[in-house]
Amino acid sequence: MDLTRIKKKQYIKIMDLSLDFFKKRLEKLEDRFFGRVNKRIEPLQKFMSYYRCALMEIETKFKVLNEEFSFLHERNPIDSIKTRIKDFESIRKKLRKIQIPINTVSIESIEQNIHDIAGIRIICPFVDDVYMLADCLIGQDDLKLIERKDYIVKPKENGYRSLHLIVEIPIFLQNEKRPVKVEIQLRTIAMEFWANLEHRLRYKKNIDEKIMNELSNELSKCAEMSAMLDLKMKSIHERIENNNLN
Repeated sequence: MDLTRIKKKQYIKIMDLSLDFFKKRLEKLEDRFFGRVNKRIEPLQKFMSYYRCALMEIETKFKVLNEEFSFLHERNPIDSIKTRIKDFESIRKKLRKIQIPINTVSIESIEQNIHDIAGIRIICPFVDDVYMLADCLIGQDDLKLIERKDYIVKPKENGYRSLHLIVEIPIFLQNEKRPVKVEIQLRTIAMEFWANLEHRLRYKKNIDEKIMNELSNELSKCAEMSAMLDLKMKSIHERIENNNLN
């Protein structure tokens, strides 16, 4: 009998058993690891789903208003609608910005301190449409106004203009009704055009500070031109409407 061959077979068998043992051990460790991760992630995913539901509720409200206005006045007060949900990294940065201690961060503290996790932007043809839609929405009895900032009447220093609302809306889940906060931005097409370009230009890298200051002044002038454009378009629209009434 060849003892060398027997020993080799025994060695291979032992190695196979060892590999099988370590494979099963690794699978158990992976299951435990991902089980712990899922226990932490699942509540966050569920929490974020509330904001997606709230966005659907708000978007539907605006679409209904747009449909009704279209039927009554043969034009749409809404040009486009954009929605977004903050990702976890953006939420983390916001918590750091508002100086919430890391050891006190919880789903409850996020909900209490960050009101713009869910955001919707309504783009309108005219400034009057912005205020009309805001008033119609706020007047609905299932909605609570938390905060209102009018950057159209009082623009930011850089020229930014928009109407910002923080509202709270109930969402109806399988076994509960839950209030959720949503940030709403209403602005005209001209305001949206300026804001998009300003954001792209301002966050370009490696721009000399002196040039950046010059560009900021130019962007402020463009914001004033944008405001004048809104006024001019409003005037033209009113003349057309008045002519149709005569």
